Amino acid sequence: MNTHISPTQRLALVTGANKGIGYAVAEGLLGRGMTVYLGARDTYRGTSAVSALVARGYDARFVQLDVTDQASVDAAAMTIAQDAGELDILVNNAGVLATPIHAPSATSVDEMRETYEINVFGVVAVTNAMLPLLRRSAAARIVNITSNLGSVSLAASSRGFPQLLAYNSSKASLNAITVTYANELRNAGILVNAVSPGSVATDQNGHGGVLTAEQGALLPIRMATLPSDGPTGTAVTADEDLTHHRLPW
Repeated sequence: MNTHISPTQRLALVTGANKGIGYAVAEGLLGRGMTVYLGARDTYRGTSAVSALVARGYDARFVQLDVTDQASVDAAAMTIAQDAGELDILVNNAGVLATPIHAPSATSVDEMRETYEINVFGVVAVTNAMLPLLRRSAAARIVNITSNLGSVSLAASSRGFPQLLAYNSSKASLNAITVTYANELRNAGILVNAVSPGSVATDQNGHGGVLTAEQGALLPIRMATLPSDGPTGTAVTADEDLTHHRLPW
């Protein structure tokens, strides 16, 4: 495949993009005429996903990317740097919900570490590796895929709130990370926001959500393509009717 990318072509990277919401976000950005790197840990699954999109005429590209492996993250950044020299959009989508689910008091430290390695430290690793490329863009955007379960306010106000210690706290951490990066990068014109796609049927929840992956991708795509006067340092969530609103911290 020709690796040349036009200087005028918008370029995006979506992590965990071989299936589910990540794949739908990549597909949506491709449909807007962008070149999109699909980051995936598994080479076979990643290349299969890209092949299906290329067959439809899209400029989709696979990059092996394990967010828990710094060497893999650095290699992905080098690949994009060699192909294009810059990056316009980063969607930190890769995430994990450990199963089986335990009560907070029965959650092991190992389970916490495994969850944080992907949902928290992985986001920091990828963001830091890609920032030199994002800084070269005239209008860079970072979207971190969060969850309503990361809202401390909602958890505190509802006795029936799911008590997923590892997952919920990791997404709360991700929200704080989003604000911290947004404040640092505000003057550079890089908009950084957290997006909860809503109740999407995915492998993580046993396909128990009410929205399709394509519907769940709509809000992340919107935040990835914000105009220069768009918000930064916010968290937004989608309702079942696809309307959206601020997600309380």
